[in-house]
Amino acid sequence: MKIQVKVKPNSKQQMIEQESDGSFTVKLKSPPVEGKANRELIEILAKKFNVSKSQIFIKSGLSSRHKLIIIE
Repeated sequence: MKIQVKVKPNSKQQMIEQESDGSFTVKLKSPPVEGKANRELIEILAKKFNVSKSQIFIKSGLSSRHKLIIIE
């Protein structure tokens, strides 16, 4: 499964919102430093979709706020 994600780091609370176009907006507490936000994103998505963290990959947008995520 492929999903489009817009990430908002340094938020006060963690939250996942599904947009009307099928993409997701994810608010993260972690700062976008040294991959911390990406690791937190993978953890949150693993809980949301009930899969292990190793089944989630960031296909594109590793250093961008807009990411393409693949969930196996």
